[in-house]
Amino acid sequence: MGSNVSFIGLGIMGYPMAGYLARSGHRVTVYNRTTARALKWVAEYPGASAPTPAAAVENADFVFCCVGNDDDLRAVTLGPDGAFSSMQAGSVFVDHTTTSARVARELHAEAARLGFSFVDAPVSGGQAGAENGTLTVMIGGDENAVTRAAPLIASYARMQARLGDSGSGQLAKMVNQICIAGVVQGLSEALHFADRSGLDARAVVEVISKGAAQSWQMDNRAGTMIEGKFDFGFAVNWMRKDLGYVLEEARSNGSRLPVTALVDQFYAQIQALGGERWDTSSLIVALEPPGSR
Repeated sequence: MGSNVSFIGLGIMGYPMAGYLARSGHRVTVYNRTTARALKWVAEYPGASAPTPAAAVENADFVFCCVGNDDDLRAVTLGPDGAFSSMQAGSVFVDHTTTSARVARELHAEAARLGFSFVDAPVSGGQAGAENGTLTVMIGGDENAVTRAAPLIASYARMQARLGDSGSGQLAKMVNQICIAGVVQGLSEALHFADRSGLDARAVVEVISKGAAQSWQMDNRAGTMIEGKFDFGFAVNWMRKDLGYVLEEARSNGSRLPVTALVDQFYAQIQALGGERWDTSSLIVALEPPGSR
């Protein structure tokens, strides 16, 4: 038997994730800042919409959220008509937003004070992963709450794991973004070098992708990078937001992240070139800006 579920935030990730919950037999009520987006969702999936986060979560056993950043998350939880004012005792709030670990711990403590659970559960897999129900979910929070939420998360995730107490999910997502930043920069430099050396970059990638240099980025982005196409999901603006959280946390815990800090500045160059909405593979443009040859 399905649960009473709310989903707050129907962006490119939240929209299909909420859809998977509805199609899995849960009774879903959605809230989105832009009402038209919520009405579109209701026309496509079984469920209802609500005018505020507080109204959306009334009677919900589980509340899922996927918004933009720390400020957006605080607005929909603690702000006027925020969800926390209407959460049921014993319910579980699962936040899929990529945020700082600090705000995750802050909201976990506030939820505990109010009598319900807060779980930080950022995702990896991008728009395609959300649409295909194949996301990876990194989770922090109380073990009982995570266990209760796991069957619902499984409706749109192929991998989920609790990695520790509150904030651990966000810290794991930071590890993920550190890896991606380094790999994309390496791939960008490799393709740039191949081109400047007079090699057929596609042919080179075909060979090296069968060896130790292989990566998801190479398999899925090398071809589009060679073509100069950068409209494939996760945007530079969002990556810089995430790397900002990474570098803030590194300053706090004493980590040394020289490559990550440098790549963050390369993404700033992409923003300056007008690439705020390009996907993260656009790092290659910083090496060869349009008209540079």
